[in-house]
Amino acid sequence: MAASFVIPVFCRMIRAFDRWLPAYLMRSHKRPAAFPEFPCHFFIAVCDHFEPFHHTDKAGALRAMDDWRSAWPGMVKDFHDSSGRGPRHTFFFPIEQYDRDILERLATLCALTGSEVEVHLHHRNDTAASLKDKLITGIHHLAGHGLLPRTTDGSPRYAFIHGDWALDHSHPAGLHCGVPDELSVLKATGCYADFTFPSAPDPSQPPVINSIYYAQEDGLPCSHHRGMAASVGTAGSPDQLLMVQGPLGLAWRRRKLGIFPRLENADLTGANPPTLERFRLWTSLAPWVRGGPPWVFIKLHTHGGIPRNYRTLLGDPARQFHASLAQEAWLNPAMRYHYVTAREMVNLIHAAEGGVDPGVDPSIFLDQTLPPPPAIKS
Repeated sequence: MAASFVIPVFCRMIRAFDRWLPAYLMRSHKRPAAFPEFPCHFFIAVCDHFEPFHHTDKAGALRAMDDWRSAWPGMVKDFHDSSGRGPRHTFFFPIEQYDRDILERLATLCALTGSEVEVHLHHRNDTAASLKDKLITGIHHLAGHGLLPRTTDGSPRYAFIHGDWALDHSHPAGLHCGVPDELSVLKATGCYADFTFPSAPDPSQPPVINSIYYAQEDGLPCSHHRGMAASVGTAGSPDQLLMVQGPLGLAWRRRKLGIFPRLENADLTGANPPTLERFRLWTSLAPWVRGGPPWVFIKLHTHGGIPRNYRTLLGDPARQFHASLAQEAWLNPAMRYHYVTAREMVNLIHAAEGGVDPGVDPSIFLDQTLPPPPAIKS
């Protein structure tokens, strides 16, 4: 094979490898022990950078919503996890693209399917003050549709995904943000967790991978490049932001040109659908709470407002995946799998931090800390 062909392919593959490969090579391979009487529970949250206006107009966005409305409720009805619940989806909606008609349809879809909406934001050249204004406006819009959880005093809370991955002004070229104290702004406006990463092969990928941890703003860019791992008995302080990462690693069984391992970054696309093989790799990479029960948290992501992706999420590839998960669990008595929203995943993380008996039913914690938003309450 000509070097003039192989070398460019290899160079494309190693984009941002220097940022995360050392952590990947040094990672621990230890997993929580699991037995039939104390099975390992895998929690799957699909966190969708949901952009129905991506390269289209409002008519195209409405068609996307119609397609979701036609297919998603049937998917939720036809498949069930180890707790008897159908698939869940978290739509991280870009608040800078707010449209009342789209959000009304999204609220209806969530009420029908138990799915939820959280905050996504693309921004650039902001200050802390201008970012705060954008977040407050966007939170008000989503809460007005009943789409965010509330505290006991009625204040909305939200999970966050940063557009273009550049959380806390972390892009090496200084693009797509502008706010080096962004974590503080997020906390001040009610953010309970960040779900932005992994972002590889994007250069904003942090050196911390496959982790659940607490990051603290230090006033400089990339404050989330370090933090305190979530563990039993050690909850984050009020000024720290919970970071929930998805699996990132190398897929040695899926090679480019039959030589190079492919990048596994938990992205669900038309070209890279969910499969049982990928699920098995996710289970080996995804994090759990240190010292906690055998609960593994698998945070996936997608851009499900784009037709080529949602046809996979709503079509045969996803149906085959859900069916194969059920078969895998039936064959393995030490395995349980659960579909959860981002909010439910955070509630489970906090429950694990509190220390729970490995034999307890985790479903009792789904709404324990943060209640469901008004739009999906039964």
